[in-house]
Amino acid sequence: MAKYRITQVISKNGETKRQKANLLSLGIHRMHQTVEVEKTPITTGMLEKVRHLVKVEEI
Repeated sequence: MAKYRITQVISKNGETKRQKANLLSLGIHRMHQTVEVEKTPITTGMLEKVRHLVKVEEI
C-alpha cells in the first residue's frame, strides 16, 4: 500500500487546537520529525488541514 513521508517544517505555535491534534494523530511531536503513514482517506484529510506546516512526499 502507498505511504506518505511527512516532515514538520513550521512550528505549531499559534495554530488551532484542531491542527495541533491532527499533527499528534499523525505521530508528529516536534519540529523536523519525519514519520511514515499509510495513504488512506483519513490521513489525506488530516494532511489537508495541516498542509502549511508539513512537507509531504509520496513513497
